[in-house]
Amino acid sequence: MSKKKSFFERLTGGISLADDNESTIVTANDEEKNQTEDETNNWIKEEAEVGELAVDVYQTGSEIVIKTMVAGVKVDEIDIITTRETVTIKGKREAVHEARDEDYFLRELYWGAFARTVVLPAEVEADEVDATEKNGLLTIRLAKIDKKKSQKIKVKSL
Repeated sequence: MSKKKSFFERLTGGISLADDNESTIVTANDEEKNQTEDETNNWIKEEAEVGELAVDVYQTGSEIVIKTMVAGVKVDEIDIITTRETVTIKGKREAVHEARDEDYFLRELYWGAFARTVVLPAEVEADEVDATEKNGLLTIRLAKIDKKKSQKIKVKSL
């Protein structure tokens, strides 16, 4: 039985150091345990189908900046979801089948769905986000919340 390579193994062309001869001991009469393991394995298989983006995150005095490579992905197929504390980037890089699987000598490029959630180092204005893509580099700029900012409110007489 061949084991599916992890995202990192597919990305780098590396091999798994885990011993393929290791086996899991399962009690034959323990149906509940088997069902739980099946559910866990299905969850792991679903998660293995989504690659994780590499990101750079830094902050300036007024904003947080996230940069990631999304080469080969159309900008209208990238989803960016923001909250005050997190940013999630999702998308899918479609594979172009120019050769049969058995004709490849080396396959290191990642094709398929990807996602990344970044927990931000400071709260941001979720509606003040600027995202740009140039030459495959996605740059997301998020305005920090200025907690020291104050505003004088004029009271209106009715």
